[in-house]
Amino acid sequence: MIQHDVPLVRLNTFKLPCVAERYLALTDLRQLEGPEFKQAPELVLGGGSNMLLLDQVPGLTVHVSLGGVQLLTPVPVRKTSSSLDTGTLIVRVAAGVDWNQFVRYTLDQGWYGFENLILIPGTVGAAPVQNIGAYGAEIAERIEAVHVWEYGIGVRVLTPEECEFGYRDSRFKQEPGRFLITAVDFRLNGKHELKTGYGAIQTELARLKIDNPTPNDVALAVTNIRRSKLPDWFFLGNSGSFFKNPVVPMSVHNRLKTEYEDLPSYPINPGHVKLPAGWLIERAGLKGMRNEAVGTYEKQALVLVNHGSATGREVLNFSESVQAGVLTKFGVELEREVQVLGVSTV
Repeated sequence: MIQHDVPLVRLNTFKLPCVAERYLALTDLRQLEGPEFKQAPELVLGGGSNMLLLDQVPGLTVHVSLGGVQLLTPVPVRKTSSSLDTGTLIVRVAAGVDWNQFVRYTLDQGWYGFENLILIPGTVGAAPVQNIGAYGAEIAERIEAVHVWEYGIGVRVLTPEECEFGYRDSRFKQEPGRFLITAVDFRLNGKHELKTGYGAIQTELARLKIDNPTPNDVALAVTNIRRSKLPDWFFLGNSGSFFKNPVVPMSVHNRLKTEYEDLPSYPINPGHVKLPAGWLIERAGLKGMRNEAVGTYEKQALVLVNHGSATGREVLNFSESVQAGVLTKFGVELEREVQVLGVSTV
């Protein structure tokens, strides 16, 4: 049933005031056969993270609320009380399932592979769009298939290759308005293959005095790191990392390294290097900066926060000032990670 003029302030993690002109909760796949899905809605809403909403979303907003987790392959036989055999598990998860709750569920079940991606806000259906990643892991590494509704065509199942995943990117992001994700099949392991090479994880594990970590130990370390650096959106509105870490030519990196010896960097290939956007913002003197209700988070410059009464336009304007400051200081352009949606009414 379509509702009209529905407030979305509680349905986006930035807590920005926004009104959906028309709103429909998708709770059953059979709804996709209705006339509302002959063409793409203006907004497909999951957990409301990784987006910046302006005053109004014209047209139809579809809130994907599909639930359910299904194991498609048998659970491996336990060898001991604390380990599983090395069987691969294929798990189908509906698009409306909360991502963090799903990750915690996999750990409880002994299904491993997502421990580095714990505590990321949003839903399962939104995760492939952004190809979410953190602390050395990306969701694309574990995707077996993505189930979609293609507007004007119908049900399709896309392979990982067809999804065209890249760094914080995918076909879904590049072709907005073509697909609605209904479920994702993930490939997980009964025996863990830990990724602990990220420096912050190693530091936290050492602080916890853990020499031989389990997946739950890695999840604990990541949880501690994220909570120490990132605000809880329930108390302080935000969308997590607002900007992508820029990938620059080696010549740009070498130029900056001669001037800033402590510049962190992560080689991507022989000709390009990834730079931490948070470091650039902080060294530009913008960490903790505030303009009325909008600011950079005092503990992590990469995060923009709503101190309580910000509008989407105010956040957007503030983000542009941060981009300008980094460009002036370093000659490096920052690209927004969040999507800007809706229109301003003033």
